[in-house]
Amino acid sequence: MAQRDREDPHRPSRRRGQGELESQVLGALREAEAPVTAAWVQERLGGDLAYTTVVTILTRLLAKDAVARERRGRSFAWRPTADVAGLAALKMRRLLDGESDREAVLASFVTALPPDDEQVLRALLETAHATDGADATGRTDVVSGADGVPDSTED
Repeated sequence: MAQRDREDPHRPSRRRGQGELESQVLGALREAEAPVTAAWVQERLGGDLAYTTVVTILTRLLAKDAVARERRGRSFAWRPTADVAGLAALKMRRLLDGESDREAVLASFVTALPPDDEQVLRALLETAHATDGADATGRTDVVSGADGVPDSTED
């Protein structure tokens, strides 16, 4: 029987959603004024997580380039290199990279967007295009079609 069940058998166990711990750890790091230790992060999150769990999450974030670390004695001090939105964007890019038909995935994603999100996406793409003469992926071979949807000039 789990320790939690022995402490309060009537209390339902709560399983965190995918990525929730990463977001919480990243949020704690962003609140720090300087690089901090895993013990600091553990304390900041309320101390209910094991130290090893916090280190595991930090290591996963490091592999995703969402945090950086520097040696501090026998331990490490951690600092964020991305915010929660950046972490979500990284997850989205990795999912997209894992698919063989990127165009179909993107088309499905865009057609499922609510109108307000679609407008935000269009505005962001226009801003990115105007800023560097390329689309948001850095491609310069994309032009807008008659319907305003980007069309590739590649054959």
